[in-house]
Amino acid sequence: MNVVSLFSGAGGLDLGFEQSGFHVIWANEYDSTIWETYELNFPNTILDKRNIKDISASEIPFADGIIGGPPCQSWSEAGAGRGINDKRGQLFYDYIRLLKERQPKFFLAENVSGILHPKHKQAFTNIINEFKNAGYVISCKLLNANDYDVPEDRLRVIIVGYQKKLKKKFEFPKAQSHKPVLKDAIFDLRLAKPAKNNNKTNGDELKIPNHEYMNGGFSSIYMSRNRVRSWDEPSFTIQAGGRHAPIHPQAPKMKFIEQNIRIFVPGKEKLYRRLSVRECARIQTFPDRFIFKYRDIADGYKMVGNAVAVNFAKHLAKKIYSDLQ
Repeated sequence: MNVVSLFSGAGGLDLGFEQSGFHVIWANEYDSTIWETYELNFPNTILDKRNIKDISASEIPFADGIIGGPPCQSWSEAGAGRGINDKRGQLFYDYIRLLKERQPKFFLAENVSGILHPKHKQAFTNIINEFKNAGYVISCKLLNANDYDVPEDRLRVIIVGYQKKLKKKFEFPKAQSHKPVLKDAIFDLRLAKPAKNNNKTNGDELKIPNHEYMNGGFSSIYMSRNRVRSWDEPSFTIQAGGRHAPIHPQAPKMKFIEQNIRIFVPGKEKLYRRLSVRECARIQTFPDRFIFKYRDIADGYKMVGNAVAVNFAKHLAKKIYSDLQ
């Protein structure tokens, strides 16, 4: 079964679908800092690099499904949260425009939990109604990727639609009883390198690709919360900014001073480093053969943090594949 991918990013969602038996035949990604990574890891997929607003449905190959996560910054609780009033938030309607015209058997859309915030209720209701009006039976749920073989607490809204004529409704797969933790993902990774000056990549000097971490201080916002999870806990959510990457579990949990103020445990400061790009990728369940290409290490963190966790995508894709067989 073939799928097309919109807002593809580095391809976490795409990889999960490919691992479940689908073929991603065509993808669209507008961010030029991602193109080299996507083309390296998906050599058999046609990558369209235009703004999605400039793409007509007739230019997209017919496929069994459309997958993708429209940019989530507009809906994020951490960001400005402008939602549908932000141009990026309106990209949901381009997704729906192409879906309406192409009419695949199914679609899957992914977004941050902030889209469910009360201030976005009307906009989100309108989006769901647009999906229904496009001819689909809709299933929507807030899920934690940690319930689906991902060693990370990561809340995401998943919307799946099946064409009405299929007379089926997607049922979300049950949460797994085993919840993976940091030790399962990164315990065997050692000797990460700091990035070069100005946080440029070490490139080919790295024995393990992308196993390098961002340098620089920690903001007062960062220091307002504990940023350390232990080996036997799932990671905090991997974010798209390297400055906000969690601290490696070799460090003790940060010491509480007063509300919104924590410090690194005195005498242990050397243990506090950000997770490397590769460690973040492992936590997002990318295989080590998946190489992220960048010059600025910030772009590596961005690609990993914006991706759908691969194992999470795989669980959803397997259920869809089974339903459509």
